[in-house]
Amino acid sequence: MDLKSGYPFWAIRNGLMHAFPRLREDLDCEIAVIGGGISGALIADELAAHGHDVAVLEQRDIAWGSTAASTALLQYEIDTHLVELSQRYGEPRAALAYRACAAAVERLGEVAADLRGVDFRRQRSLYYASRAGHVPLLREEAALRARHGLALRWLGADELAADYGLRAPGAILSDCAAAVDPYRMTSRLLARLRRRGAGVYDRTRIQTLHATSRKVELRTGEGLRVRADRVVVAAGYAGQHWIDQSLARNRSSYAFVTDPLDGDDLQALGETLVWESARPYLYLRSTGDGRLVVGGCDDAIDLPARRDRRVQSRAQRLVRQVQRRFPRLRLQPAFAWAGTFAETADGLPWFGPHPQHGPRVLFAMAYGGNGITYSMIGAELLRARIERRAHPLARLFSFERTVG
Repeated sequence: MDLKSGYPFWAIRNGLMHAFPRLREDLDCEIAVIGGGISGALIADELAAHGHDVAVLEQRDIAWGSTAASTALLQYEIDTHLVELSQRYGEPRAALAYRACAAAVERLGEVAADLRGVDFRRQRSLYYASRAGHVPLLREEAALRARHGLALRWLGADELAADYGLRAPGAILSDCAAAVDPYRMTSRLLARLRRRGAGVYDRTRIQTLHATSRKVELRTGEGLRVRADRVVVAAGYAGQHWIDQSLARNRSSYAFVTDPLDGDDLQALGETLVWESARPYLYLRSTGDGRLVVGGCDDAIDLPARRDRRVQSRAQRLVRQVQRRFPRLRLQPAFAWAGTFAETADGLPWFGPHPQHGPRVLFAMAYGGNGITYSMIGAELLRARIERRAHPLARLFSFERTVG
């Protein structure tokens, strides 16, 4: 799959950070992780840190797929409101999912603290009502979140204008959010993993997967064999290739990054992620060197050539959307890009075995707007499953849940 178009900022800023070898001989390991993006890196790091023998296999260069195109907003907030999730699955399980995402943001901070220069920064999250008719729903959402211990407050139109220069009728301001350079974090994690003796291989495409009751055998495009006790498929949106069932809908999202802005221009936006209640939603975040990343204009286009042609026009549309909401900002895209992402019907991820392949093949499908947060949860959830321990979200985030 061609997962991105244009010039993703992280890849341009960082280049190819580390050289990883191609797999050149047959391999035996305890756990093979298919996918060298941020999901595969977090999962492999979690497993290796707890004594598991791990090998990572990536068909491209490390972090060069969807990770390079990610805008990397780290949020506890799920694209599906807590109110709606409660209606689907019951309030206790829905609240558990939201609290787990909040804990995952904190855990990502701990992981980032052990790495060098990944631009991890604590942020707040501002979720604003796109129109006056959305205010009652957001107030109900805020009250339910607060009832389950999530720290937030309501801002009215005057406060939004004064603090953010934002034209909106109201918003939920949450304390729990962060931002990171996902490309750099992935490269750092996997380089450290390799230094510690794990196998990390890029430009190694897995062509076939065969699971038995005792082992899983993978075959590469060059005919090499990988035998593992278990396999974790963390191949992002390409992971759907391995399952016949339709699990998610692929879409394209567009983004651009500015040149560095003055602190007077950024003001509170330097420490706050911003997104809106309309769907698809406009979102903004800053970088450590004072740029703004702006994203949105999602569409159902998943054909690379058509997506490529839309990058510049969608970037200009995003500029106009920001201008309407933040009249004082004057933004000029420095680099613009688009990337594939996937949506599930309920906004929740899929982690665990699928009946098609049996218990030794585990999937990590961290789909949705807070995919990196989901990946952190998935790393701990999959480790618990491998170690035969219970995890409170194992069923809700598994293929056993029913999505209407």
